[in-house]
Amino acid sequence: MNILFVAGVAVITSDGRKTRDLLSKSFGLPLAGQTATDEYVFSERIEGSKHFGVWPLAQVALACFGTSTWPRERPTPQATIEFEVSDEEAVGAAEQELRAQGHELLHGARKEPWGQTVCRLLTSEGVILGISYAPWLHTKKR
Repeated sequence: MNILFVAGVAVITSDGRKTRDLLSKSFGLPLAGQTATDEYVFSERIEGSKHFGVWPLAQVALACFGTSTWPRERPTPQATIEFEVSDEEAVGAAEQELRAQGHELLHGARKEPWGQTVCRLLTSEGVILGISYAPWLHTKKR
């Protein structure tokens, strides 16, 4: 697999408002959601980071398992790091490579509603690692 760059990092939280307030008010990070009521807040304007977010655990569970409750038999994730590859096919190839090496994935390669293709696995430390292709990160700015 050929990782191009770190596409994003998010803190996973069960108390989104408290974590969001810490990062936005105390640290001064420019975090916002797509809407005023969005619980997932993020920024693509923090130097050195393509995407930084605060991801509620219920939304993580929904993204990985289709339910708003994280499975008790799995370590509760604390953060997610997504590594960017060159295209959608590379995500599928990375999935196959990881499975061939014996890794259990949270889910295989799939296209999310916002256009990102991603597969994810969970480390024993509780970090979700994603292999991702986000088309908007590959467009050249003029």
